[in-house]
Amino acid sequence: MLGNPRTILLLLAPVAILAGAVGLIVASPWQHFGRSYVARIELPDAGRKIGLPKVEGPQDASRPLIVIDPGHGGHDPGASGSAFREKDVVLGLAKALRDELVQQGGVRVALTRGDDRFLALEERRQIAKVLGADLFLSIHADSAGEEAGIGGASLYTLSAKASDQAAARLASRENRADQINGISLEGQSDAVSAILVDLSQRHTKESSLQFARLIAREGEGVLKFLRTPHRSAAFVVLKSPDVPSVLFEVGYITNPDDAARLASDEGRRSFAKAIARAVRVYFARTAG
Repeated sequence: MLGNPRTILLLLAPVAILAGAVGLIVASPWQHFGRSYVARIELPDAGRKIGLPKVEGPQDASRPLIVIDPGHGGHDPGASGSAFREKDVVLGLAKALRDELVQQGGVRVALTRGDDRFLALEERRQIAKVLGADLFLSIHADSAGEEAGIGGASLYTLSAKASDQAAARLASRENRADQINGISLEGQSDAVSAILVDLSQRHTKESSLQFARLIAREGEGVLKFLRTPHRSAAFVVLKSPDVPSVLFEVGYITNPDDAARLASDEGRRSFAKAIARAVRVYFARTAG
């Protein structure tokens, strides 16, 4: 019967043991064979200011500035496959492109991250805006899941509506900017604000498309592209209404050939030289 002291003791014993174990784990890390089984993750301060990266190249504000954004980082490794991690591969490519542009001269360059750190998507876009970037290039590597044979690069520019279902899964909700080409929208009527945003976005989208086409042209024969490389989606990092922006999926991290090529010294050099040509042609055209 339930009123039996032995019965009550048998029922309460597991509860007491469980409570004691939980209390022990909460009180201190459980060390076993020299390893800690308590994971501690430092979260960023919600109110912290964005740390602006160093701008390299000529210290002349009249020279064009490109902000290069290696995707992922820190606790976010991105896609993984073929013994490679996306965050490492794209950081190597971004650094190679930066070094190539700085060596050639005439162009200012900044990386959103130069090491293995995490940045929120909005922070990446905001860095380009605060620095007054003339061009924004976000570098990523795609994943095909179990279909390891799929390979090739693709280029994304902004679209209010994703061009296909794959792009739609990666897209985010559009956010309204509070300043367009240096003109504050604060105090403007909704009609005026809508016109300013629309005009700026039309020009920016056309410039972004032009840069994407130059990447495809200069990379032909050097980089491997998908059959239809240009796509569109509403990526958060592409939503600066006054900074031409392209998201470059440089290949598939799940494809052994793509991953090995992109992670190699030769692959990084080829990538850097091809994209640097596209950057210079773009700036030459816009300056002219």
